[in-house]
Amino acid sequence: MKFTFKHIRTSLKPNGLQSVLKVGVVAILLALVVTGCKVGDPYQRPEFEDVSADYYQASDSLQTDTIAAKMAMNDSILLSSIPWKQYIKDTLLTSLIDTALVRNIDLNKALQNMQIGLEQLEQSKANLYPSLNSNPAGFRRDYYSQNYNNYGSNRARRNHSEEDVPTSLYTERLEYTMALESSWEADIWGKLRWKKESARAQYMKTQEFKKAVQTALIAEVSSTYYNLLMLKAQLAVAQQNFQLNDSTLRIVRLQYDAGETTSLAMRQTQSQMLKSKSLIPQLEREYTIMENRLNSLLGRSPRPIEINKQLGDVNFQQEYGTGVPLDLIRNRPDVAISEYELISSNAQVGVAEAMKYPSLTISASAGLNSYQLKNLLDPVNSGFALLNGALFQPIFNNRKLKTNYRVAMAQREIAQLNFKDKLIDAVGDVSNALATIDKLEEEYEIAQDRIVVTRQGLKDAALLFKSGFANYLEVITAQSDALESELYLIQIKKQILIANIELYRSLGGGWK
Repeated sequence: MKFTFKHIRTSLKPNGLQSVLKVGVVAILLALVVTGCKVGDPYQRPEFEDVSADYYQASDSLQTDTIAAKMAMNDSILLSSIPWKQYIKDTLLTSLIDTALVRNIDLNKALQNMQIGLEQLEQSKANLYPSLNSNPAGFRRDYYSQNYNNYGSNRARRNHSEEDVPTSLYTERLEYTMALESSWEADIWGKLRWKKESARAQYMKTQEFKKAVQTALIAEVSSTYYNLLMLKAQLAVAQQNFQLNDSTLRIVRLQYDAGETTSLAMRQTQSQMLKSKSLIPQLEREYTIMENRLNSLLGRSPRPIEINKQLGDVNFQQEYGTGVPLDLIRNRPDVAISEYELISSNAQVGVAEAMKYPSLTISASAGLNSYQLKNLLDPVNSGFALLNGALFQPIFNNRKLKTNYRVAMAQREIAQLNFKDKLIDAVGDVSNALATIDKLEEEYEIAQDRIVVTRQGLKDAALLFKSGFANYLEVITAQSDALESELYLIQIKKQILIANIELYRSLGGGWK
């Protein structure tokens, strides 16, 4: 239901203009008085009792002297607050990340989404202010039949202008217009302010999404780089092992030619050599694919990447603290995104509730109009002013508005559950990363001990074989065991580096 509380159209003569101004001031003051009636509840961050106050540490499996445990207890400098260039000190890797931050396609898409969000926020702010439009030149001429209502007076008017009246049609209205038009909706119940708050939350989501993309990009570039270092190290080991197997094959051939061994020994030794040789193109293929993946992250077509660093030269400092789980709300972009979604949903509840109450719209226009073009620019006789005020109250669509409000309430509850779920997942990510680093460090120490044993076993097997105290099977077994332990140690080292990157990412680092 719509009620027009005031409608004035007058010429711009002193008395008429004063009446328009008086009514306009009264209407605006009335609107300003009632704009303080904002409905809806301001956002307050929920408290989740089910979210732990600290990261999970299993006392029966993780010792307090492990690296991860020390990080969890050290609160002096939070790892998430360390800029990524300070955390990743490899100059080549930082150069690659810098390139990715400029040229990566997904990150540039996120920047454009931020711009879209900013524009939508500015538009929501503009809804609070009056709109102003101009009609610099207007012409209107309406034709009606002789049977049209009030024909006589119109025919008389047309005769007065000394124009012939058509037999079947006559000009009912002829008007030339120049005008400025303005309208303003009074934000009585806070609907527009809630819309602005929702738009602000959506814009902040785009900022956090950009941070999330940057964090993930830094982590993926780093992981791909460490995979290249791993493949490079494994390729060197495979080439050394192939040369070793080839040397063993030459010795077995000499023994076969001298009648000291059988053809079976020579064939098995040759098979072992070919097996070690086939590993080289496999690793080279994986290296090329990983190199192309890194180029894709850098936003460019495949090309060689010169890497001079060795995997064993890369290490991370463990002198930083992890903080507490609630730090993840402000540090992790994905957790912040879920909270901004909750803020936006809360604002939409306010919008839905405000829609159930009356809305007040005030519109005004002023300009010049005349039935004759030559008199249009006469401000005294052709000037006009129009003021409208409309109060709109929904009645028969109340069920629809009530449904929208209840749906908005349910969507807010879903958003709150999503926020809680994301926070729990984030805490789990950090706990998993801490446990992974701990166990990988233990595994790495065992792998190093195994390397010592297999290398010594390889030397012993070679000496015994040359002395005739060991057969070719023992040599092949020793070489295979040594190769496996070398590749395994490199693999664990790579996993430790990636686990440190994952801990940094899971704590919300990488976007500062």
